[in-house]
Amino acid sequence: PEGPQGQIKIFLRYDAANRGVIRGLDRVSKPGCRKYVGRDEIPRVRNGLGLAILTTPKGVLTGQQALHAGVGGELLCYVW
Repeated sequence: PEGPQGQIKIFLRYDAANRGVIRGLDRVSKPGCRKYVGRDEIPRVRNGLGLAILTTPKGVLTGQQALHAGVGGELLCYVW
């Protein structure tokens, strides 16, 4: 609510060996090449172990949340 775009807060998690839990992040949509998916085309990341982040008419959602909401949108990135 501080500005017109708002803020996203990300809190990092670590395992018992003090390694980051996030192993990879792959950007899909880029300013020159946007990637849009319909609700039936939302991909599964790493056979369900990762997640896809989409921007939809209902806001920024994970792939699973967008599937349950029945909306598609711009595929931003994959996280695993």
